[in-house]
Amino acid sequence: MSRTELLTSLDFLKQGGFKPGPQMDQAHQICQSHEGSPLYDWIHALVHRIEGDDANAAYWYRRAGQTRHAGSVEEEWQVIRTAVEAS
Repeated sequence: MSRTELLTSLDFLKQGGFKPGPQMDQAHQICQSHEGSPLYDWIHALVHRIEGDDANAAYWYRRAGQTRHAGSVEEEWQVIRTAVEAS
């Protein structure tokens, strides 16, 4: 696990305004290259939540051992970022 890569993927999501687009694609690619690592899988879930693909997001939340945050995407992003910084 690379904290730098985790933070980079989160930064891509924020830079993209938490909307589908090239930055989200970059975050997705980082997460896909580290499947099976819970923090990457959690970010992967968030990517699919942003896309509106709830079924796929649910799969990745399960793989990460997490549940979808009840708040906004931005709030969940912050929760994940805090977890990454604490890792």
